[in-house]
Amino acid sequence: MPGEHHSNATRRDHDEDTFDAVLFDMDGTLIDSTAGVVGAWHTFKIKYPTLDITEILNTSHGVRTVDNLRLHCGITDPDELESEAVRFEEEIVNSSRTDGIDGIVRLPGVSEVIDSLFLASDSSPTRWAICTSATRAYATQALQIAGIPQPKNFVCAEDVTKGKPYPDPYLLGAKMCGVEPSRCLVFEDAPSGISSGRAAGCKTLAVVTTHSKESMQKTGADYLVKNLSEVKLELTLDGKIHLQILKKE
Repeated sequence: MPGEHHSNATRRDHDEDTFDAVLFDMDGTLIDSTAGVVGAWHTFKIKYPTLDITEILNTSHGVRTVDNLRLHCGITDPDELESEAVRFEEEIVNSSRTDGIDGIVRLPGVSEVIDSLFLASDSSPTRWAICTSATRAYATQALQIAGIPQPKNFVCAEDVTKGKPYPDPYLLGAKMCGVEPSRCLVFEDAPSGISSGRAAGCKTLAVVTTHSKESMQKTGADYLVKNLSEVKLELTLDGKIHLQILKKE
């Protein structure tokens, strides 16, 4: 598969590199919406009583809502899938606010990493993208709640025919940024997302926020950190993005 040309011997032996663009996953990488997602599945269990929520939570992260609903709820009708996906993601927002819980929040280091991509004269830089498995309606709302700016290059579930682990989301993200996938760095928290980035031919950085360190090591990601507080990005004079790993897992 494209993107699998990096050898294990060299993958984690370097702490710095330079890229033309960076592509971020959203849930689990930039924001934590765990409380809302758990609440949404419990709400859906009322209508779909056979749901095994524990199993779903162990396997569903990083996968499009429509694909999860097709697999776990047995929904096959395209119109019903679309409407139920909208309902599920609305329920994430509703559940995250239950009992005053702020369930959609920025993860550590995110503000600093995103801020580093902006110049004083550059209000909407094209050197980065968010490539999420969420629908555009939910992703837009989630970013607003978390206080993260929405990038000009924004790939959502409905923008691709095949979601992660297929390469489509990150291929489209690289295309929107106007760069070759091989010159992009993908930030991901889920094995399916790392697979997507590697299949697209990008280098990948895994964060250990929603999956165990051991499971993320098995993905073959080029870099492995606890979260984005262990990463530093700097713009170079020629418009590239310099990556420095402050602390490796």
